[in-house]
Amino acid sequence: MKKGIFFLLFFFSAIAVIAQNNTSTQKPEEQIRKYWFVMLIKGPNRNQDSVTAAKIQKGHLDNMDKLYNEGKLKVAGPFGDGKDWQGIFIFDCPTKDEVENLLKTDPAVAAGRLICDIRPWYTAPIGSFVPGKPKQTL
Repeated sequence: MKKGIFFLLFFFSAIAVIAQNNTSTQKPEEQIRKYWFVMLIKGPNRNQDSVTAAKIQKGHLDNMDKLYNEGKLKVAGPFGDGKDWQGIFIFDCPTKDEVENLLKTDPAVAAGRLICDIRPWYTAPIGSFVPGKPKQTL
């Protein structure tokens, strides 16, 4: 009886390992999928007073946190050279229309402080680019 139970446990464990290995047999280059690269560029409306500009920037950062926690925004960051390119976003969305709608929720875009150049961009869904919401750490 004990040998039978041991055999069944071993058998089901082996099946689980085989199933897990079969899902990871694709090379990263075979898993390539589309994301959306957004170049954030200085917009035409950058003449707000410092209090208003700070409020817009806080809303911009809060919106980025929201989109990241929803699993939509995978990468975001500014450039530090003070030129026209202000920063980048990389979105995980099925369509350009969805990206455009999400960008409308950004206070810096809505205020005209930033304009966006949206391009399809491709990579394997590994690391930061795993689909879905980020895992919460304690």
